[in-house]
Amino acid sequence: MPKRAKANGFARAVTTRRDYENASAVVKRLSKQSDRDSAAERRLQSLLKELDRFDELEDEVVDDAANYEGPRRRWSDNGSDDS
Repeated sequence: MPKRAKANGFARAVTTRRDYENASAVVKRLSKQSDRDSAAERRLQSLLKELDRFDELEDEVVDDAANYEGPRRRWSDNGSDDS
């Protein structure tokens, strides 16, 4: 099994729920390490920032959906009787 590369201190943008779950798992693993080097500490901090950004974006999306007053339609509601 190959060894893991050292952390470079940068985190990828968290855009989906799956990214969020994976990033939070990495944060938990990094936070349990007592002998972090400076690159791992930078990566931990950048991951935490990305998780916060995702939380803020998710909160905005939920608020927008709650305020929507338009019709609630599904893609299958095409208005024709094909059945």
